[in-house]
Formats: sequence, structure tokens, C-alpha cells
Amino acid sequence: MKTLKLILGILSIVLAAMVLFQSCAAGVANTLSDNGESGGTGGFALALGMIAGGIIMIATRASEKKGGSIAALILYALAALIGFVSAGSYADLNIWAGLCAVLAVINFIAMLLIKRGADKSKGEQKE
Repeated sequence: MKTLKLILGILSIVLAAMVLFQSCAAGVANTLSDNGESGGTGGFALALGMIAGGIIMIATRASEKKGGSIAALILYALAALIGFVSAGSYADLNIWAGLCAVLAVINFIAMLLIKRGADKSKGEQKE
């Protein structure tokens, strides 16, 4: 799981740069068309969540505690929620929000596996 969290954390940070670029373009398009949508701002918030979640995944990849997975889970879930709610005409934001939802599920699974790993190591120490 350590390697997976490292790879996904790096990928999340790299993809956040692309989301930021698209969000700037969507924000300019929303402003020029004066349509009242906030897809660009939502994309910016989603990208910040992806960056923060990626940093947490990288920093806590080898941790035997589940706090890092919980923090990344919350960040990715909030980013996904923001993305789905504010997509509007910026349809790519739905894709990025879906990716954040998948990363939230992966962190949830990591949290469960960390708990099981801790339980198994406690059982081995008692014997």
C-alpha cells in the first residue's frame, strides 16, 4: 500500500496542475459569457484539495496509524463534492470530481487495511 499511496499522491499533484489550468480557462469563459456559473472557482478548490490530499498521501504512506488516510479521505471527498456541485458547463470538472471520489475510496480502503495490519501485529506481539 505504501507504493500505491506514493504513486497516487504524485499523480494527484501532477493532475492538479492540469485542473488548475483548465479551471482558469473555465473561469475566464464564465466571466466573458457572464453566465453566473462558478465552475472555474470550483475547479480551483478541487485542485487545492487534490494537492493537499496528494501531499498527505505521500507524507503518511509508511505510517502505521490511520490519521493520514482519514485526512486524505476527507480532503478528497470534499474536493469531489465541490467538483460535482459546481461543474455547470465545465464538464471536465465532473471527471476530476470522480477521480477525487475514487481516491477517497482508496484512502478508505487503506484506512481499513491499516487497522487490520495493526490488529495482526498486536496479536503477533502477544504470542
